[in-house]
Amino acid sequence: MTLSNKFNTLDKYTEATKTGYKLLPFKFHRLSKSESICVNLVGEHIILNRQDLVRLVEGKITPSESIYNDLKSKHIILDDDSKVALELLSLKYRTKKHRVSQFTALHIFVVTLRCDYTCKYCQVSRQMEGANKYDMSEKTALEALKLVFMSPSKSLKIEFQGGEPLLNFELIKFIVETAQAINENEKRDLQFVITSNLTFLDNSVLSFCEKYDIYISTSLDGPEELHNKNRPRPKKDGYTKTISSIKRIQEFLGPHKVSALMTTTADALEKPIDIIDEYVQQNLHSIFLRPISPYGFAIKTKQSEKYNIDHWMNFYKAGLKYIIELNKAGYFLSEQYTAIILKKMLTPSDPGYVDLQSPAGAGISAVVYNYDGDVYASDEARMLKEMGDEKFKLGNVHKNSYEELFSSDALLDALEESLPESAPMCSDCGLVTYCGADPVYHYATQGDVVGKKPISFFCKKNMSIIEHIFSLLNNESDREILESWVQ
Repeated sequence: MTLSNKFNTLDKYTEATKTGYKLLPFKFHRLSKSESICVNLVGEHIILNRQDLVRLVEGKITPSESIYNDLKSKHIILDDDSKVALELLSLKYRTKKHRVSQFTALHIFVVTLRCDYTCKYCQVSRQMEGANKYDMSEKTALEALKLVFMSPSKSLKIEFQGGEPLLNFELIKFIVETAQAINENEKRDLQFVITSNLTFLDNSVLSFCEKYDIYISTSLDGPEELHNKNRPRPKKDGYTKTISSIKRIQEFLGPHKVSALMTTTADALEKPIDIIDEYVQQNLHSIFLRPISPYGFAIKTKQSEKYNIDHWMNFYKAGLKYIIELNKAGYFLSEQYTAIILKKMLTPSDPGYVDLQSPAGAGISAVVYNYDGDVYASDEARMLKEMGDEKFKLGNVHKNSYEELFSSDALLDALEESLPESAPMCSDCGLVTYCGADPVYHYATQGDVVGKKPISFFCKKNMSIIEHIFSLLNNESDREILESWVQ
């Protein structure tokens, strides 16, 4: 039996066509029965009908056609008149990937596991408000700060998480002041963010945030009834405290110093308009429509099993449609996940969002220092540990050097195995340039860092969102609004 070659030789793909052009690397994805999107290495794209796509591959597009120059400008074809095209494409690719060389920019300090809330979808193993043994110490914070400034990144963001980080506010003050002192010599672009439920916000916190230009991030799940149901406090006053604190921050620090995000529970699925209206009412100008993450109490309470990707996409599409309508009516409000993907689609730079990185953002874009000094490749990796699995633990600030932590097998193996460009199905996907890898998510849900993409919520969510964004960009008025989110 004689076996024939399944693929043509490389020369077949690189030789000039009859019309004088060569094909540069690109992938395509079918948007409908009649149209496909062609995407090059850096995310530049063009929508072609099926006939033109076939003609493109067969080398039958002629220079006299307007589409020829479009394909040429998008670095999908190369001819003798574009000698600098490859150098330009290389420059664009390096620009897209420059964050890899900059390495870790986001450093998350879990200053305590204590919390006064009992959120049913909480991703971590929270502890009672008085359990001080779950607080980070100054000694641990100092060791972590040494690692922060060993990162080659010119920009460093330190984010304080918990639990509720303001329950250990004295340590936050110590870290910020120490980091600022170190930065007198380092001269980095240094930023701070406190992620808080705002219960313990007072004038001393606000004054400190004003002095050191600290941003505050919180959670707002929607109107009072929904918010309090999702995020209960013993006194059932979570919504009231959150709203009053948001207003205090806006008045004291400025409207741009506070942002909020929501988590989509099953109770939220039918209320996208009510949730978004709540954000408008509170004079917030960004919202992050995010599904439940499959970690911690979200697993124990089975919250992550209460809806599927179709349910969530219906919620997302209805919400995004309403947000665009609000913008057209004069109120600026951006959906942040959409804005992140739009930046990858429409600009030369990459926003560096951890979940949409290739290689994966775990460890490279973000790292987590737990209250006990343990170091994790991502916030989700820390959450996984709280469920009893230390697969993505890199080491400990008291025991391991910077080199040992960031060249550990726990990190490098996960990055190598989950690289989208070489992962099964991802490598053939026309949307891979806009997507990324999440080895922690796939390991948590499927027991494998690569994951089986046909049953991956992560994969289905991103593919559906990207396809939907492309459909919106085809509408001139919608496109104008969407483009304003990345300016």
